[in-house]
Amino acid sequence: MGTKTPSDSRLSRNRATLAHKVRYAIGHPGRVPAHLRRAARDAWLRARYRDDHIGYYRAVMASDAARSPEAAVGGRPSYERWLAIGQMQFDYLLEHGLRPDDRMLEIGCGNLRAGRLFIDHLDPGHYYGIDISPHILIEAKRTVVRHGLQAKLPHLTIADDLTFDFLPEGHFTVVHAHSVFSHSPLDVVDQCLENVGRILAPGGFFDFTFDRTEGREHHVLREDFYYRTETLTDLAASHGLTARLMDDWERLPHGQSKIRVTLPAPDRAAAGGPEPERSPV
Repeated sequence: MGTKTPSDSRLSRNRATLAHKVRYAIGHPGRVPAHLRRAARDAWLRARYRDDHIGYYRAVMASDAARSPEAAVGGRPSYERWLAIGQMQFDYLLEHGLRPDDRMLEIGCGNLRAGRLFIDHLDPGHYYGIDISPHILIEAKRTVVRHGLQAKLPHLTIADDLTFDFLPEGHFTVVHAHSVFSHSPLDVVDQCLENVGRILAPGGFFDFTFDRTEGREHHVLREDFYYRTETLTDLAASHGLTARLMDDWERLPHGQSKIRVTLPAPDRAAAGGPEPERSPV
């Protein structure tokens, strides 16, 4: 079976252009009213929050969560799709060696679409989920109860930035962010990459997904951001991190791409040797 990768047309598409919007509206007339609602909300929230993207997107999440907690995490999925995307994230990390004794931070944990599976797999107290939305964290706590995960003692905490200043140095062996940078301007991504190395344990890694373009970088409203791969890998490198596109993720039925960030091992970096790989169990 051949490797499934994003098509050249999808990777070069600029969704911010008027021509694309017209073509999309003609091809998907049923989605036009929802987009117009989003555009009106975007105009109001831009005026209200201006340069505060965290406040802006927290309001977006509050609006979406009021309509549907599942739809607030991942767009317009059915409940079955919500389950499938969570399972896909879990299975991927399990195949990459996620162990019960790993200490995991999930950035943008949402209502625990994948987090419920991580919590169940990890040792008690080893899952730490953060999100900017108090509304979605309430739904996350309901997910914990619904799936009987209280004994796993998950930490669920609100955050208003990505400095991680309240978290210990070198603690997390796995940091994970799914569909976070796809909704983040570059300064938010930069803040995360500037600080994530401090909380990564030796040999740990940070996986994040993003909306990928290999054409012109752009955003739709202030909700969906499209980046070139080298923009993000170069940004990671500027903070002393090693980053690479995860080709095996590209084979999965998901519209985003994934990058893995690691800290160079000092002894190997000095010798110019390869980075150690984490072995699956």
